[in-house]
Amino acid sequence: MAPKAITWDGKDAQGKPFAWDAPGLTWDGTAPERKSKMPHLRVSYGFAGEPDHVVEDVAGGVIDNLYENAAFPTPPVTKVALQAAVTEFSDAINAMEQGGTAATAEKNNKREALIALLRQLGSYVELNCNNDLATLLSSGFHAVSTNRTQQLLEKPIIVTLGNGMTGQLVVKVKAVPNAHSYEVRYGVVTGGTLGPLQSGGIFTDSRAMPVGGLTAGTLYQVQVRAVGGSTGYSDWSDPSQHMSM
Repeated sequence: MAPKAITWDGKDAQGKPFAWDAPGLTWDGTAPERKSKMPHLRVSYGFAGEPDHVVEDVAGGVIDNLYENAAFPTPPVTKVALQAAVTEFSDAINAMEQGGTAATAEKNNKREALIALLRQLGSYVELNCNNDLATLLSSGFHAVSTNRTQQLLEKPIIVTLGNGMTGQLVVKVKAVPNAHSYEVRYGVVTGGTLGPLQSGGIFTDSRAMPVGGLTAGTLYQVQVRAVGGSTGYSDWSDPSQHMSM
């Protein structure tokens, strides 16, 4: 933006000449350009208000990415401790489905304990990312947006594709920042030729997306795209193939 020109009439309200440093004085020239400050990057703790599976997903992403990351050599919570908290939370979720009020209270306690550990790690990541977005995201945490413009989503990366129950494949992708869900598509591969693609469903948990109703002994090709961002969808992931059992 071009500097804004400003002028002055040289006299105050009483008709007296201005001193150069008089309050409210402007001069013939241009206003100095303001240097914008680089916004301070912050870890997003929005997951704390999301459903249980989202908290599990965020914790899993941190376990997969923070530890052994050279940018974060001394996390205040060990990988073993975080994994134990995730396991206890997951077990409490399963127990809640079989139990009553007491089981629900226990699940909530385990949830809060896990969130507390994630907040400790998030604070550590903020302090050690050198205000670099790529470094912050490499921890497995998401960042609070520094502007109101929606961003294009990254193309998902399939981490694993394996068998679940009979006639089921389970796909896991690396969590995509700012994605609110993931869409799976698949097709049968026969003699090296890919058949028609069909939807495998929409999922919010990037770590476990089961695609069922498949034929045992058949080779399938699977792709995933993230949902959200400024265009609604990311590009489809690179394809991955696996035989249903």
